[in-house]
Amino acid sequence: QEGIGLDAINDAFLLESSVYRLLKKYCGERPYYLHLLELFLQTAYQTELGQMLDLITAPVSQVDLNRFSEQRYKAIVKYKTAYYSFYLPVAAAMYMTGIDSKEEHDSAKAILLEMGEFFQIQDDYLDCFGDPELMGKVGTDIQDNKCSWLVVECLRRVTPDQRRILEENYGCKEPEKVAKVKELYETLGMRAAFREYEESSYQRLQELIKKHTSHLPKEIFLGLAQKIYKRQK
Repeated sequence: QEGIGLDAINDAFLLESSVYRLLKKYCGERPYYLHLLELFLQTAYQTELGQMLDLITAPVSQVDLNRFSEQRYKAIVKYKTAYYSFYLPVAAAMYMTGIDSKEEHDSAKAILLEMGEFFQIQDDYLDCFGDPELMGKVGTDIQDNKCSWLVVECLRRVTPDQRRILEENYGCKEPEKVAKVKELYETLGMRAAFREYEESSYQRLQELIKKHTSHLPKEIFLGLAQKIYKRQK
């Protein structure tokens, strides 16, 4: 933004520092303070790793579809989204209510990282096929050369000729090129592929919740899963 420039980097450091000042102010005398401090530090580090992986996988100025793989995608989602969006808030609540054993946190993590991946894949689908009126924005993953679930799945299905279409049009700003990518997604049945994924993944979440909540409040995890299942925004 004009008039700010590199000052924004220092602003980011100030914002992050404020997290730890607030933790100290409101939780410093609590028995769970150290657990919370370590949780926030670790989650910030994990999120930064995920952001870095996202940036080096899909630089805006350089389209290289060979960098897009299921393994790379899952790593980006795990570190960039799942830890801070799903594990952090639940783990914090667990520590604050005295649930602090490694076994219980490992059980929660097994559910919540899977839930975070489920959420991000929904997000990728809605970026392309969601209703902008409901979403409140127009998706730009195609234009921004994002390593999204759709393009990764698309690459698993394409013929050599279809891959060429993707290489010529993915990561481009021109509306007609974006339209060609979306047309290819339709041709390859990506809507149906997502619906199949959504159902199977939701069932897997139910199984994980059943398996890992013998010593945890099951209704918390079921409520989170139900909240994001078949969401439209």
